[in-house]
Amino acid sequence: MAKDLTESSNERQNILNNRYALQQAEQRLDLGGLSFEGETVFIKAQLMALFEVTDRTIERYLASHGDELKSNGYRLLRCVKLKRFKGLGHGTDINDGTKTSVLGVFAFRAILNLGMLLTESDPARLLDIVLDVMAERAGGHTKFINQRDENYLVAAF
Repeated sequence: MAKDLTESSNERQNILNNRYALQQAEQRLDLGGLSFEGETVFIKAQLMALFEVTDRTIERYLASHGDELKSNGYRLLRCVKLKRFKGLGHGTDINDGTKTSVLGVFAFRAILNLGMLLTESDPARLLDIVLDVMAERAGGHTKFINQRDENYLVAAF
């Protein structure tokens, strides 16, 4: 792969901003997930199994790249939303004495984002290759979404 997605936030965002590539990836990868509020989300335990990493590894990336992951669909469920999530059967039974007061969930984009960051996961490396190929097929990487093309800007004005 020509680009190192673990090093370049622009390269990661270029892929994540390609809606067509994301739709194709979500359909073809069929990672599973849980349906909540009209979207498919994943909990940390699912990511640990998917990427073959530990809880600590995911927490490290949340600490070092939290803003980027949040902008791509990582969020914390609390109070009413957490109760609703558990009520759908996606967590332990709310009446069984669970002490969970907050739960992080990852949208599909956030999972892909995390996969592009992980350096210690063989499944994540494979995911990088798949995403890069899909983005190329969808017309990505020719004009970078997050970078300005000066000729385009001049022509636009």
